[in-house]
Amino acid sequence: MSVVAVIGGQWGDEGKGKVVDLLAANCQVVARYNGGNNAGHTVVNQFGKFFMHLVPSGIFSPKTVCIIGNGTVINPKSLLEELGTLRKAGAELARLLISDRAQIIMPYHLRQDQLEEAARGRGSLGTTGRGIGPAYADKHARLGIRAGDLRDEALFREKLAFILELKNRLLVQLYGAEPFFLDQVYEEYVDYARTIGPWIGDASATMRECLASGQNVLLEGAQGTMLDVDFGTYPYVTSSTTIAAGGYAGAGVPVGYPVQGVGVFKAYTSRVGGGPFPTELFDEVGERIREVGHEYGTTTGRPRRCGWLDVVASHYSVAVNGLSSIALTRMDVLDGLPCLQLCTAYKYGDQTLTTVPASVEVLQQCEPIYEEMPGWQESTSGCRTYADLPQNARRYIERLEELLTCPVDVVSVGPGREQTIVRRPFFA
Repeated sequence: MSVVAVIGGQWGDEGKGKVVDLLAANCQVVARYNGGNNAGHTVVNQFGKFFMHLVPSGIFSPKTVCIIGNGTVINPKSLLEELGTLRKAGAELARLLISDRAQIIMPYHLRQDQLEEAARGRGSLGTTGRGIGPAYADKHARLGIRAGDLRDEALFREKLAFILELKNRLLVQLYGAEPFFLDQVYEEYVDYARTIGPWIGDASATMRECLASGQNVLLEGAQGTMLDVDFGTYPYVTSSTTIAAGGYAGAGVPVGYPVQGVGVFKAYTSRVGGGPFPTELFDEVGERIREVGHEYGTTTGRPRRCGWLDVVASHYSVAVNGLSSIALTRMDVLDGLPCLQLCTAYKYGDQTLTTVPASVEVLQQCEPIYEEMPGWQESTSGCRTYADLPQNARRYIERLEELLTCPVDVVSVGPGREQTIVRRPFFA
């Protein structure tokens, strides 16, 4: 039995979906353990190209149980749209299991998210407006509706009536917004419940049974380490635990099972939304990376901010997650650049910082200290073995291994499954 957690090593959008899709063929369980439909994992395989938002990327593996864990927040409407697309493509959905402890995103969460973001003005966080933050806030305020609640219509109505009274006071009295009506919201969500109800169950019990029987388990993280609610660039973060430790609580893995952390990193860095980004490029190189790499949000379509690889943040990610392996993606995007820069430290006033400070105000003032490396003038997209890569591409990878003190075991040179170089397998 092996438990592998696939973690975003940067600010998200690193290519985790492709790595999960690749590894799922050798495991019996794939569990998504955090986030909601604010995340977007792109998967390209024999079925086509898919933008996964809630369903684990292992859904295309014919024998894999796919769990939407209790650490997620679920918009039923979005989930049903995604399932409809997958069904049309021929994916087998009978193996899907939704945790009865997962939180449900309600319509007032979306309204609240949008109103709060607008009220922040210049201090806005750049959220997706999909209700993720308010749903997690209600979870911890003990005002949440869970997936299991939807299966008991009388109980659901009772809980919803109580919560709506509180939410309408907030929306009307604080923001001057229109209230929600109990019957309308209730009927909409009862319809959702009747459709997704057969998939709802005790996912944590299933997880324990699978582990006890020696099955291989893959934990699929959403977003990235630098967006973790505790260890990321707070407050410019998401509302869930994105690091490997979140896989234990968010998917129901009992403490004691060793989890191998696989960090997914782009060969450069990108981020969406507000917040500090020391290596961000505002020149033609940054624009080139954005266009060649198609750096636009899977969920929102927003252009991503692009820059050189931040080794300081990456090393921090390796440490926080206890990573034992790295999957390096988008190597092909750097093809043709004459020289590359690696940010190996930050300059803050007269200090040199080699780790990420907790204060975003400090990080905002940090300037990158770069190490220059030669680029390669050849295409890597057709490479299928490590030896096929241009010499300078191999030097770049090996320098990263030295700086991050972690092996690069997977190198991706394009979106297709076949455009993946596996130097060491994760599952026997």
